[in-house]
Amino acid sequence: MTEHPWRILPLAAEHTRSLAECHIACWREAYRDLVPAHVLDAFDTERRAQQWERDRVRHPGRTQVAMVDDVVIGFASAGRSRDPQPVTPFELHALYVRMPWHGSGVADDLIRAALDPAAACSLWVFERNPRAQAFYRRHGFVLDGARKVEAFTSAIEVRMVRRAPMTSGESAPTGAPGGSRWT
Repeated sequence: MTEHPWRILPLAAEHTRSLAECHIACWREAYRDLVPAHVLDAFDTERRAQQWERDRVRHPGRTQVAMVDDVVIGFASAGRSRDPQPVTPFELHALYVRMPWHGSGVADDLIRAALDPAAACSLWVFERNPRAQAFYRRHGFVLDGARKVEAFTSAIEVRMVRRAPMTSGESAPTGAPGGSRWT
């Protein structure tokens, strides 16, 4: 087994400020050409840290952080679907990794820590983010045709879904892509 310089941990109070810094930096790195600059420039570290602390207290264990020393370099957050009419019970709410760590495997470790591979899950990703979509496809997600306008950027998001794997003795419904179970 290869040793990595990062470790994956559940979000703790001592991580929230570093998580806020990571979250803002990731948005600025990934979305400079997609999200209006004034939106990216308006992010406030203190406010974001307070939001993460509230989320940590309300939903313990929902967010996993990738740490190198005492610095958050990435994170993943998952929980019950927030869609008004959910297509899966669970949703990957966020997965971000700082740009210097792209391609290192830390995102793979984060998604495995955040999601139960036996549970159906959905996520929303910017339509104009093919890199992220390719990553999610590698982890079994497929576009399901749903689209929406992201709340504060007016960018289009598309939904990707990963169905739960079939158990022995179960047959795939007619028309299910890739033999996936539609729940």
